Amino acid sequence: MKRLLIIGASILQLPAIKKAKELGHYVAVADFNPNALGIPYADEFYNASTIDIEGICKVAEEFKPDGIMTLATDMPMRSIAAATSRLGLPGISMDTAIKSTDKGEMIKTFKEHGVESPWFYIVDSVASLTALLPALTYPCILKPTDNAGSRGVMLVKSVDELITAYQYSVSQSRGGLVILEEYMTGPEVSVEVMVVDGEPHVLQVTDKLTTGAPYFVEMGHNQPSMLPAEDVEKIKDLACRAVKSVGINCGPSHVEIKLTPDGPKMVELGARMGGDCITTHLVPLSTGVDMIKATIDVALGLTPSIVPTLQKGSAIRFFDAPNGIIAAIEGAEEAKSVAGVQEISFTKNVGDEVAEIHSSLDRCGFVIAQCDTATEAIEVCEKAKEKIQITIG
Repeated sequence: MKRLLIIGASILQLPAIKKAKELGHYVAVADFNPNALGIPYADEFYNASTIDIEGICKVAEEFKPDGIMTLATDMPMRSIAAATSRLGLPGISMDTAIKSTDKGEMIKTFKEHGVESPWFYIVDSVASLTALLPALTYPCILKPTDNAGSRGVMLVKSVDELITAYQYSVSQSRGGLVILEEYMTGPEVSVEVMVVDGEPHVLQVTDKLTTGAPYFVEMGHNQPSMLPAEDVEKIKDLACRAVKSVGINCGPSHVEIKLTPDGPKMVELGARMGGDCITTHLVPLSTGVDMIKATIDVALGLTPSIVPTLQKGSAIRFFDAPNGIIAAIEGAEEAKSVAGVQEISFTKNVGDEVAEIHSSLDRCGFVIAQCDTATEAIEVCEKAKEKIQITIG
């Protein structure tokens, strides 16, 4: 039995907590919320914020784990890096944690290492933004340097929209910095990577469906990518070079890339598993690789099993609904009976408000499917979605 400390106890961490217990480990969780969903599933709970670096270090010193990890969230990686460094446990360095969570430092690193990426400027005020006006071309993208889940991302089509877009983006920035960068056209993918002994291994390439401009919130994913094989190989190569550039030497990485007319270019990456059920559900459904177990194993200093045992298609599609208060949700049981459906889940329930989708938090649920091909898995998701009625009162 190993002692595992999981940073965070929300629904995002629940799959890791359950998997670690299933594997026979003794599990502690740390979270600011004393009512976090995952707490009852763990052996011990520590009331500490996931982004309180010194607080998490003290938790680690008290619990004395054999490994520390999180799932699908960026900023706790700084706390984990500090704690693993202090205790001599497997993990990334603080320098890598910063480069993997601060989009400004990240894109600077890409440029330094010749990793293909968009032009960019880092903006800290309206004055600095105004000074850039002669150099800008449109459309372009504004996004906070230190947030995730599409929060604060905004497309700017002209100089007339720039100040309003900046105010929206900076309102979602913890540190007050935003990036103004090239708007890249073309399909977007994510690359799910596991780094073992300093060497990145691509587990899967995931196609992405978004709301498009102006907020680009993800509304679906499928695996494997349906892009041409030659493009997929270029994407894999770029992802591995990007991971190495920021110094990720062990554990998972979620890499986002655009296939532009000039070839693949980096969007951003995280030194953690991807969210939106991509790595917790879609990867094992399409490849047979248990990425949660692999992440746990790496955190504990064990050699993970990452050899694919399946060649299937998997997909997730998120529900969209009109704005307003949910009065009823019907058809879920009928949707679950559609062949190929693996899971249906709702993140908003009767009585909750549905707002315009500006970030991933605004979505109200999803359906996941597995079939022989990605195309079939997408079709199953859409068929299941048609059977679900979300009534707005």
